[in-house]
Amino acid sequence: MVLRSKRTFFLDVIWQQLRHNRMALVGAGIVLLMFLMAVAASFTGVDPAAINIGQSLLPPSITHPFGTDDLGREVLVRMLYGARISLLVGFVAVGISTLIGIILGALAGYYGGWIDALVMRFVDIMLCFPTFFLILAVIAFLDPSIWNIMIVIGLTSWMGVARLIRAEFLSLRQRDFVLAAQALGATDLRLIFRHILPNAMSPVLVSATLGVAGAILTESALSFLGIGVQPPTPSWGNMLIIGKQTLGSAWWLSVIPGLAILITVLGYNLLGEGIRDALDPRLKE
Repeated sequence: MVLRSKRTFFLDVIWQQLRHNRMALVGAGIVLLMFLMAVAASFTGVDPAAINIGQSLLPPSITHPFGTDDLGREVLVRMLYGARISLLVGFVAVGISTLIGIILGALAGYYGGWIDALVMRFVDIMLCFPTFFLILAVIAFLDPSIWNIMIVIGLTSWMGVARLIRAEFLSLRQRDFVLAAQALGATDLRLIFRHILPNAMSPVLVSATLGVAGAILTESALSFLGIGVQPPTPSWGNMLIIGKQTLGSAWWLSVIPGLAILITVLGYNLLGEGIRDALDPRLKE
């Protein structure tokens, strides 16, 4: 008889809940499709920045499934590379914000007192600033590179995670298993990272999934405004700039990237809602 670890059992429980949620499966399918698009970009053998003026603004056809842009570049290839940029921005930015939120939230929730008060007042101050305009202000002083965008998005979106982790720590720190470990001489670091944090990660997993969608949307908006990913690097957001200029004569340059952003964000939101329902069955009607 094979004994399964607690982590494997936990993942099995989540999967059993997700498999009966059709909308969550749709979201998972969209997320998987995005991963496949990002991987497929490496196998196209076509330079997304290659210019061919003789084939500019060709409509979608068998030869050019998504058409071409004003410089004759293949929209399909640029969409595949844009999926890679979106994934990179989403996961790196959310990774940064989640790490910061976990550390500050854990400190506030575990120690309480003046540490809790200091951290939460800092969170309140950060929440006073509209996030998107704060990002715009910071980006204005930096080079509009992909790495700067990821770091800035991560550094300005950790407050929700910090609040979630703090609330979970306040609920868990007086539980019997924590008190037992404390009585056995466990250090604060061991109590935080070995005993409490693993039991507080459920809402963070949901928040991170939804956060990826938010990061992708933010990057697309910044690129559309011209202060995000810079040409010739393809991004769904900066592809919309060309589409705006040729909306009357080349509809596909706006519709295709716009639908990609819409469907991708919807997919992550559906998956995040499904994970939330799987982790907390009390939310079910």
